[in-house]
Amino acid sequence: MRHGKKFNHLGRKKGHRDAMLSNMAASLLTHKRIFTTTAKAKALRVYVEPLITKSKDNTTHSRRVVFGYLQSKGAVNELFTTIAPKVADRPGGYTRILKTHNRLGDNADMCMMELVDFNEAMLEAKSSKAKAKSGSKRTRRGKKTDKPAEATATETVSAEEPTPVVEDAVVVEEKTTSKEASTEDTPKKEAKAKVAEKKPAAKKKAPAKKAATKKEDKKDEK
Repeated sequence: MRHGKKFNHLGRKKGHRDAMLSNMAASLLTHKRIFTTTAKAKALRVYVEPLITKSKDNTTHSRRVVFGYLQSKGAVNELFTTIAPKVADRPGGYTRILKTHNRLGDNADMCMMELVDFNEAMLEAKSSKAKAKSGSKRTRRGKKTDKPAEATATETVSAEEPTPVVEDAVVVEEKTTSKEASTEDTPKKEAKAKVAEKKPAAKKKAPAKKAATKKEDKKDEK
């Protein structure tokens, strides 16, 4: 009887299941990412994460224990030389499962399983978001303290500036001087207007002289 047993047998016997998980773990550690069904990925997570924790202690004994599970010298070497230093500060949760689609044949849930510290795109996105949040933090206390400071600054400026009255007086004097200048210029403008009126009359008389000269020429011809 299997009372209280929550282990997923994945439709396989013990020997077949262990060989499959060993092969999948070696592929995950070598390529840092694999595509499989969600059920197999969840079973593999329980299988491979204790091995990654074991790799933090780089000794001959730990290497032999991990090799007993993986049965692959290349995977063991990759785990202890590349993955272990990068995962040294992480206290578990080394893998990530992302669901992708359903398989066409049997409609099984498919997913992508990867090592968290080897997805550079997501790490860069998280770091940029963290920088943006740290640069745009504002508190209400800061806003409250700014308002009284602005009020005191305006009061001090208003108290220290009696000069605008003098500037207004200067402006009034400039206006008066401009009016006097305009009154002085008026007779000159009237004289120029009279001269302009006389000039067109002189131009109109010129054709009469031309007509008189034409009449005299005709008389001489006769």
